[in-house]
Amino acid sequence: MKKNLNDWLSHLETAHSAGLIDMGLSRAGEVKNTMRLNPQCPVIVVAGTNGKGSVCAFLSQIYKEAGFKTGTLTSPHLLKFNERICVNTQPVSDEEIVAAFERIEAARGDISLTYFEFNTLAAVDIFMWNQVDVMILEVGLGGRLDAVNIFDADVSVVTSIDLDHQSFLGNTIEQVAYEKAGVFRSGKPAICGQNPPPESLRKHAGSIGADLLLIGEDFSYTRLENQQWSYRFHSQPNPQFSDRHTRNRNALPIPALRGAYQIHNAACALTVIECLNHQLPIDIGAIKRGLLMVHNPGRFQVLPGRPLTVLDVGHNPHAARALRQGLMALPFAQNRTAVLSMLNDKDIDSVLEILKDQFDEWHIAPLHLPRGMTSEQLAEKLAAHDISNVKQFENIAKAYDAAFAAASENDRIVVFGSFHTVAEVMGTL
Repeated sequence: MKKNLNDWLSHLETAHSAGLIDMGLSRAGEVKNTMRLNPQCPVIVVAGTNGKGSVCAFLSQIYKEAGFKTGTLTSPHLLKFNERICVNTQPVSDEEIVAAFERIEAARGDISLTYFEFNTLAAVDIFMWNQVDVMILEVGLGGRLDAVNIFDADVSVVTSIDLDHQSFLGNTIEQVAYEKAGVFRSGKPAICGQNPPPESLRKHAGSIGADLLLIGEDFSYTRLENQQWSYRFHSQPNPQFSDRHTRNRNALPIPALRGAYQIHNAACALTVIECLNHQLPIDIGAIKRGLLMVHNPGRFQVLPGRPLTVLDVGHNPHAARALRQGLMALPFAQNRTAVLSMLNDKDIDSVLEILKDQFDEWHIAPLHLPRGMTSEQLAEKLAAHDISNVKQFENIAKAYDAAFAAASENDRIVVFGSFHTVAEVMGTL
């Protein structure tokens, strides 16, 4: 009997190593070659601890506004698997994904593939069938051994580097940076949104002859008055790379994505656009429209109405610092409630230490997943950080409903800690 998308996804969750993460390029690389998945259009690969999804969203929207057909791979999804594979910013149909999975199944022979490897191969297969003008591929985990890295980037980005997924990427910033720098390619632009970059990233870019472009040196941005900002690409002439140039983009609108750090992500995206401008020329109107129309749910997303409700998928210290910065910029709230759950392999201690002074009340609940923390574990962690006024609930939806029912219009509710946490609340809305 022919499988539908749900059948396929249920199968893929356990088909390879019982659904455990199994990194490496050889399996997916072999199937890619069998399927002749060799993109003829520019490929952009985006890695980094945080900001990857936002950079992909900016690029997708701006290129779409300029009239180019975009193919965008992101992960994880919030409500539907289809969100991971978008053509012109719209999730593709179940039928397209199933057809791609069937083509992969026919090509793989006796090679066992992980869930994410199927996901990555299907995305590029679908983008080639749709004849997109540009592919924007978000790395799932790390970079060097991530399935996305079987495709050579014409431009690669590392948005930020911080500790996360230590069991796979290492316990130091230098180790993590080396893994992320694995997406760089010889003779191609390699954009880094962190300056100074870790030495391992700089050294790897130099050793392979990538054209490293650093924020604050090769490109920069300035916040202006009147809700505007300016961008400057001021790359120094480099004999190895002949197409360096200077560009100023002035009077840009503040991005539709909330949070002061989003201008930083937008600047990384605009640098990609400068690097590909000879192949995909873009006018200032498309950039301005893209900045205003961009949409990326769950990244400091403020819901309409009262009480003010923020959804944020942040789940590591870097994201917690950004969330704190965003919350402090919001108007005064009379009572501030956190709705929190996290996975047990995340650095919850650092997240709580960064954010504990931003809330008056905490609603916690388990994520009913193998890696989810229990209510008891969450409560112990909060107590260890001297956080009181904690209420436990059966699930996140009930934790949010209770916060909403008790809130006045001058209060604030913040749902954060994991993609799964935000997805549960989104599902109830």
